[in-house]
Amino acid sequence: MKFDLVIAGVGGQGIIFTANIIGKSCVKEGIQVLAAENHGMAQRGGSVESHLRIGTESGPLIPQGSADALLGFEPIEAIRCSHFLSKDGIAIINTEKVIPPSVASGKFTYPDVNYLINELKKVFQNVITLNALKLAKESGNIMTVNMVMLGVLARYLPLSKKTIIETIKESVPGKLIKANIKAFKTGWG
Repeated sequence: MKFDLVIAGVGGQGIIFTANIIGKSCVKEGIQVLAAENHGMAQRGGSVESHLRIGTESGPLIPQGSADALLGFEPIEAIRCSHFLSKDGIAIINTEKVIPPSVASGKFTYPDVNYLINELKKVFQNVITLNALKLAKESGNIMTVNMVMLGVLARYLPLSKKTIIETIKESVPGKLIKANIKAFKTGWG
C-alpha cells in the first residue's frame, strides 16, 4: 500500500523522532520506505519538515498536492506545508501553538488558530484537530506530544499498532517507555 506523509512543526517537537519511529516500523514489517527531512534552525524553534513515502520506489520528496496525510505539530507550520496534501488527504493538526521569537518580542501577532483551521477546512475535507499538549499532560508527561500525534495518525498508516508500539519501546529510553506508550494509546483513542 502506498502512503505519503508530511510531518511539519518546529524544532524540539519531536518531528524527526516521530518520522524515525514510522520508518523503523515500516522496515520491521518489510514495507519500502523513503524519507527526506528539512530542518533549518531547528534548535531555535525553526521549521522542521519530514517527508515519508511508504510503499513506493519514487523519490523521497512528496510532490505538491499528493500527500495522503499531513501531521501538523504546530498550526502555522501545518498551514505552511498544506500545499503537499491532496484534496482528499487527511490533515491532523495540533491546535497548541508554539510562539516564535518574533511574536514573543511583540513585532508580529500570531494568527487566530481557529481562523487557520477554518482556512484549511475550506480546502481539505478531512481535517482533524486536537490539543495534543493537553492530551499529553493528561497522559502524565507534556514531553509526549509527538506520541499523542503519532497515535492519532497511526489509525491511518498501513502499519500495525503492535509494530509501532514495539518500535517506540526500542527507541525511547527505559524510564520514558511507559509515558510514551500511554501517550500513543491516548492519541489512538
